[in-house]
Amino acid sequence: MQELDSIKLNFDSESLFFLNLTLAVIMFGVALNIQLEDFTRIFKKPKSIIIGFLSQFFLLPAVTFLLVLIIKPIPSIALGMFMVAACPGGNISNFMSNYANGNAALSVSLTAIATLMAILLTPFNFQFWSSLYEPTSSLIQTISLSPFEMAKVISLLLGLPLILGMLVRSYFPKFAATTSAFFKIGSILFFIVLIVLAFSKNIDIFKNYIHYVFFIVFIHNILALTVGYSVANLAGLSKQNKRTLSIETGIQNSGLGLLLIFSFFDGLGGMALLAAFWGIWHIVSGLFLATYWSKKQI
Repeated sequence: MQELDSIKLNFDSESLFFLNLTLAVIMFGVALNIQLEDFTRIFKKPKSIIIGFLSQFFLLPAVTFLLVLIIKPIPSIALGMFMVAACPGGNISNFMSNYANGNAALSVSLTAIATLMAILLTPFNFQFWSSLYEPTSSLIQTISLSPFEMAKVISLLLGLPLILGMLVRSYFPKFAATTSAFFKIGSILFFIVLIVLAFSKNIDIFKNYIHYVFFIVFIHNILALTVGYSVANLAGLSKQNKRTLSIETGIQNSGLGLLLIFSFFDGLGGMALLAAFWGIWHIVSGLFLATYWSKKQI
């Protein structure tokens, strides 16, 4: 397994360009459903939003660190876990929260706030937690990593499309209402194709190591879903909000993580495999959980 710390996944510049474009379009599609009041809602009903924010950006990275200490994965896999945990909620979380009979307004508000905060907190969380674990700290010292450059990339991929989407929603509401589903569904399907393409170009690496990555992603994802639900339960939130916080914490934007891995870590084997498989698995686990909740009364 240790060779994954030096293996680089093959992902050419053209594919990387389309991955950048796809993530920006996905965020633009999500932002077509976001309004200014989704940000101001935090001042009206702050409790559930603050708890969701803490669950996503503080508890999940901390629990990830504890999991790394327990299972002691190879450094590149651990870096992938820290990267996924540092990313904001996934772009399909709004759909899944709605499908699960959760709180759709809370989900959208958390997406809006998390997207902006990720510009600063994703680089910070990744750097902070990976530096606390000696094997990943040693590995990251061999890589030229600029948190500022990472924040700049995130702002272009998430922040700019968020602002543009909100402006379109504000000035062209009919267009936003009729096209938002197309943008989200179409771009997410294209993103899945890109992940499959990334795997197909590295099929030997995938076949040799997927069994190892599968169990780590499986455990990590269950923990993330559980953390969101548990902290909401401890805070005495409603059943709808518990479901939403579980999904918002467990559905991470692994596409952003994957792009950052190819942009700043040259497709480092363990990191890329973990983020790519998370991108597939969290759709499966999220849909399974949302379907189960959709059949249960509130």
